[in-house]
Amino acid sequence: MADLTKKEEYAEPIFVNGRFENPFPTWKQPGLFNLCKYFLFDSNESAILSQESLDATLPVLQPDFKDFQSSSPDGMRVAWLGHSSLLVQFDGVTILTDPIFSKRCSPFQFVGPKRFRDAPCQVSDLPPIDLVLISHNHYDHMDYHSIVDLQKKYGSRLTWFVPIGDKRWMEESGCTNVREMTWWQEETFDNHENIKVACVPCQHWSSRKAYLGVNQSLWSSWCVIGPTQRFYFAGDTGYCEAFKQIGRRYGPFSLAGIPIGAYKPRWFKRAQHVDPEESVQIHMDVRSEKSIGIHWGTFRLTHEHYLEPRTKLKEEVEKQNLQPEDFITLNHGEIQFITNSKTK
Repeated sequence: MADLTKKEEYAEPIFVNGRFENPFPTWKQPGLFNLCKYFLFDSNESAILSQESLDATLPVLQPDFKDFQSSSPDGMRVAWLGHSSLLVQFDGVTILTDPIFSKRCSPFQFVGPKRFRDAPCQVSDLPPIDLVLISHNHYDHMDYHSIVDLQKKYGSRLTWFVPIGDKRWMEESGCTNVREMTWWQEETFDNHENIKVACVPCQHWSSRKAYLGVNQSLWSSWCVIGPTQRFYFAGDTGYCEAFKQIGRRYGPFSLAGIPIGAYKPRWFKRAQHVDPEESVQIHMDVRSEKSIGIHWGTFRLTHEHYLEPRTKLKEEVEKQNLQPEDFITLNHGEIQFITNSKTK
């Protein structure tokens, strides 16, 4: 870990008139005019050709969670459950990120963005889980039905970590044991005194009501620090200076989940969603030994081809002279065991 006795400026959220603001010069709030321009006039390459092509190019595997019943001392287990949902296990703790198992990421299940790849499992199939990390309150990251089902299954055994401003909504949805945190705040995890959770910055925005109620809650990425392994979850973000700060303060990381999709057109999405080139830069900034691409291949949210994030990621990894296994993608439901040097 970096020497925190040295003076360094760390990004802090701005709170003005009841709303949070990004402190980064790279931020630009998406406006209604550009949203209309995006939907009406931008070229869209995201069409899905056929179910057969999807099954061949982006298969959905049925995960076998038997190995998640006990933690290995030699590394980390990780499963990609679609979009930004990762199941990660290390140092005796099992973590779920931004869970969404619903058919649509929408306030309603009859309209809104629909999955073109089914969830590889449902909440009822999951192994024991200790904590859930929520990055922000957009519907593709804070899904009501998935949260309700998780709370019903695990009850008070489950601890929820959410950015400041989201605790009330979580509790109104039936959740107990909710920890609400702001950037750079750290807490020790219940019943796991050797596990530390840190809320850290990213560049995004929040709202559950389109352009009403914008930024009344914060957005964040997360670090989970164990005695032998470190995990970083980038959430949903545009590129900003915060990632170098995170790397200096909490890196190196054994594993990071970093978004690689939903980035076109760049004139509209750059501030809020990274492209694969920027994703690889985040991987290097936070000093991650291994990274997995998330936030792609599940919902048609933007205008790039559904396989472009994976292709562009491979190209950028090669361009930066990284090893192919340093930053990878998984199929839906695929489980990997990550072995690396033990980062302390």
